[in-house]
Amino acid sequence: MKADIHPDYHEITVVMTDGTEFKTRSTWGKEGDVLKLEIDTKTHPAWTGGQAKLLERGQLARFKKRFSGFGIDNSSKS
Repeated sequence: MKADIHPDYHEITVVMTDGTEFKTRSTWGKEGDVLKLEIDTKTHPAWTGGQAKLLERGQLARFKKRFSGFGIDNSSKS
């Protein structure tokens, strides 16, 4: 095994969006750094079940909003 090729593995503090914090070991930052999360499992729609809200802001919703006035109806195919 080659020497000095592995990143430094040290303890950091992670702060969740609600302010709770925990300590973990990571290669991110330096020893004692604080990682403040903007998105985490407590608030992101992918984990909270709010997928409808997430889809409403997506590309499909923007497409439907933009082209809703064209009046194309595919339900009456012959």
